[in-house]
Amino acid sequence: MQLRLLQPLAGLLVFGLLLFSQAPVRAQLFETKATQVFMIDAETGTVLFSKDADKLIPPASMAKLMTMEVVFNAIKSGRLKLDDTFVVSENAWRKGGAPSGTSTMFAKLKSAVRLEDLIQGVVVQAANDGCIVIAEGMSGSEDSFAAQMTERARQIGLKTSTFVNSTGLPADGQQTTVRELAQLAVHLWRDYPNFYRYYGQKDFTWNKISQRNRNPLLAMDIGADGLAVGASETSGFGIVGSVSHNGTRVFAAMSGLASDKERAEEARKLLDWGVRSFEKTEIFAKDEIVGEAQVFGGAKSGLMLKAKGPIDIFLPITNRDKLTARIVYNGPVAAPVEEGQPVGALRVWIGDTLSQETPLFAAESIGVGTLPQRALDAVKELAVGWLR
Repeated sequence: MQLRLLQPLAGLLVFGLLLFSQAPVRAQLFETKATQVFMIDAETGTVLFSKDADKLIPPASMAKLMTMEVVFNAIKSGRLKLDDTFVVSENAWRKGGAPSGTSTMFAKLKSAVRLEDLIQGVVVQAANDGCIVIAEGMSGSEDSFAAQMTERARQIGLKTSTFVNSTGLPADGQQTTVRELAQLAVHLWRDYPNFYRYYGQKDFTWNKISQRNRNPLLAMDIGADGLAVGASETSGFGIVGSVSHNGTRVFAAMSGLASDKERAEEARKLLDWGVRSFEKTEIFAKDEIVGEAQVFGGAKSGLMLKAKGPIDIFLPITNRDKLTARIVYNGPVAAPVEEGQPVGALRVWIGDTLSQETPLFAAESIGVGTLPQRALDAVKELAVGWLR
């Protein structure tokens, strides 16, 4: 069944009605060597690019984003202060400090370190000793802290990310996805603006040793101000980054790259494309009718649909023919229908990426039809219902 083309979308969207089937496969607008990618607009949540975004991967050092979320949340709630101090245990020193041969801030054994310095060590230097010191100081052990990381991940909507340690060092059962890493990065930016600034800090000196931020995007003059990198034997080189340009901010997570050089170049190209290749456009005003759903057994055969507010989408500046939209609902909708009742959604694709999904609601009430009307609907349903 086709839905009439609505005026605000004329010449812009190929608009149809989809009941149960999936959207057809479409070509991507951007090519990348990364095997998993997810990029999102920070303001609207529009998905600008997605490639195998829900494949489970080890987070590697990008797990430190979740470590910091737990810390920032504790500070915001008043349970911790930046001037609090934590002692460097022998465990933290050996597993994450100078003897470990891993990323470290070179905190001295048994020294007391301010929390703000530990935060900068973790964010700027990817310090494993800093992570373990914080974990032991907050939860008594790294295992307990990792459980808290996973619990907190569920609370903020990360459904699959699971953490076994605070550092991201290899461990059985530690997993995430690039979609959830990008969502976590947006959360850090939105909920902790006073702490997000640490991710743009270009260097940090501790214990008389100065180290530059490991994020290669910060040196590229593209408006980048975060967040983290990581690498593992199984998933290759990964990065979570953010760029702000001319009022547009995008977040992206990538994995599966072959080297740190390739990671830097592919991330730069993706993020630069993300902030320059789209423009925000209102396609439906508040209370404007978006489309129509079929009604079964009602006084009317068609139900007008609208969103709760205006609908904005990000349009590709070029290749606008690659943008399509469909109204999706489980129907026909059975009468009676109350105004404001949830009915379906408007789904928008950019290429083969499901970019946006906006809930749609009944714009009117429709009562139960007369006996002849219901009988006619029953005959129609018997005739065409099997086609869905």
